[in-house]
Amino acid sequence: MLEKLFGSKTRVKILKLFLIHPLDKYYIRQLSRDLKLQLNSVRRELENLEGFGILTSDAKDINHGETPAEKKASATGQEKKYYRANPNFVLFDEIKALIVKAQILYEKDFVRKLQAIGKIKLLVLTGIFVNNPNSLIDILLVGKINKIKLVKLIKELEIELGKEINFTVFNPQEFKYRRDITDIFLYGILEGRKLIVIDEAGVS
Repeated sequence: MLEKLFGSKTRVKILKLFLIHPLDKYYIRQLSRDLKLQLNSVRRELENLEGFGILTSDAKDINHGETPAEKKASATGQEKKYYRANPNFVLFDEIKALIVKAQILYEKDFVRKLQAIGKIKLLVLTGIFVNNPNSLIDILLVGKINKIKLVKLIKELEIELGKEINFTVFNPQEFKYRRDITDIFLYGILEGRKLIVIDEAGVS
C-alpha cells in the first residue's frame, strides 16, 4: 500500500526509518548497509526527500559511527553529509501518522501468524505502533505461546519495520496477579495510548 502511494520500496523503507527515529541522523552508506538497499538508490531517494522538505542534511562528523571503509570514503570526498528528519516540515505529523497506521494494518498479518503459535488472551500494541515514544514496550502479550517461534516472528517484524521491538509476555495467571495488585508497569500500559487487537481478558 505504501509503495503504491509513495512510488518506491526504497523510499518507504527510508521514510519509515527516519520517521520512527526522528532524532537520529544517518549517512548514505549506513542506510544502504542497514536497509540492504543499493547505494545509488539511497542517494537518489535522500536527495528527493530532502528536496521535498521532509529531510534535512548537514556536514557530518566523519568520526561518528563510521566503519573504516566509510571513513576512507569520507576522506576522499565521496560522502560528506548526514540526513535526519525535519519535524518542522508542514506535513511531518500527517506523514508520520500515515506510516504508523500502515504499520498497524500490516499487523493484521502478524496477528494471524501469532495466533498460529499459541493461545492469545490479550494482544496490546503500543509504543511505535501508536506513535507513543514514552511507552516502555511496543507489544504486550498474555497467553500460552511458543517462545522460540515468537522470537522468530518478532525478528521478522523488526526487519519489516526497521526498528527493535520491545515486548513482554505474561501467562494468564501472572497477568491476573499483576492486575489484582495494580502493578505499575502493567497499568502504565493499559492506561496509556494503545491499540487492543485481541481481548479475551476483559480489558476493554
